[in-house]
Amino acid sequence: MSSPDATPNADLVHDRWRAREAPHGDFIMFSDGSLSVMELVRFSPAGRLHDMRAEDWQWWEVLRATAWTPGKWMDVDTTFASCTYAGSRALAGESSDHGSIGWVALTRDDDHNTLEWIAVSCSSNPFTEVTLDATTVTATSTLGRIWTFPRVTPQLVKITRDPTCP
Repeated sequence: MSSPDATPNADLVHDRWRAREAPHGDFIMFSDGSLSVMELVRFSPAGRLHDMRAEDWQWWEVLRATAWTPGKWMDVDTTFASCTYAGSRALAGESSDHGSIGWVALTRDDDHNTLEWIAVSCSSNPFTEVTLDATTVTATSTLGRIWTFPRVTPQLVKITRDPTCP
């Protein structure tokens, strides 16, 4: 049952998470039923337009919705990494809908892995590593990018190049 401050989609969010589904697209879906629409922007330095390793990535919040209707749901059922810290669990993986889709979720470390939020990117590639501490969820994608999500405000994610990736 959702809290009095929850949006109309709070129960739907939890039902879909238990079914390991999320809206198709670049989104952060929150446990209160709200949704952040995100956009991945890649910047290339002058003279290195086709050098992926030189790109600077940013994932920006375009819109925050408290009432929304998804056009399509996708599976977020493949988990590659999991980490626990002080009653919370971070999970990371890919969608079986397409190999370029990665996802990262923060849940409670309870019997149901109750969702706090899930971030889905259609261009990140799968996330194969995840760590969790008191302030951040950090996930590494197979495209050699490290996504650092603040636990409380994941829409303020920072994306950096993984120095161990060629």
